[in-house]
Amino acid sequence: MYTTIISRRPNHATGRTLPCTSGTSFATTVHTWWAIGSNETVSIAANLMYASNVGALVVRSASRSKDAAVVGMFSERDVVAVIAERGTNGLAMKVAQFISPRPLVSCNSQDALTDVERLMARHGIRHIPVIDNGRLVGVVSMRDITLAFEEAACAA
Repeated sequence: MYTTIISRRPNHATGRTLPCTSGTSFATTVHTWWAIGSNETVSIAANLMYASNVGALVVRSASRSKDAAVVGMFSERDVVAVIAERGTNGLAMKVAQFISPRPLVSCNSQDALTDVERLMARHGIRHIPVIDNGRLVGVVSMRDITLAFEEAACAA
C-alpha cells in the first residue's frame, strides 16, 4: 500500500528530517520520509500524513518498490485542493490524478541550503525531494531549512 523509508540514523529526538547546521549544504543530512504509490487514493495519502505527522509524501510510480521512480510530492495543500475542487468524492480518487505534469522539482545533497531555499520559493513549494544519482535520499522542508539557519546563527 505505502512504503516507509527510514534513514540510517534518524533524528531520534524529534523524528524530523533535519539538514546539517553548517548552513552551506546538507551533504551529511540524514532523512526520514514517507512514500506512497501514485495508484493510492487521496484518502490513504491524507490518513498516512495524519498518522505520520508529516506535511507531504513522496509519490513513487505505481510500483511499490523502494527503487520505483519518484514522480512527485503530495502535500496537505493538495488534499485541501482536492476537497475544495471535488468535494469528499475526491478522496476516492488516485493521487496520480493530482500530481503536477511539470518536471519534478528536486535538489541533491550537495546543493547549498540558500539555493534550495530559493528553488522552493521560486516554485511555491514547502517540501523538496533530495535525489542523488537518480536515487531518493531524503526530503527537506522549508521548516528544516529555517531551523538549520537558526541553529547556524546561534552557533556563530
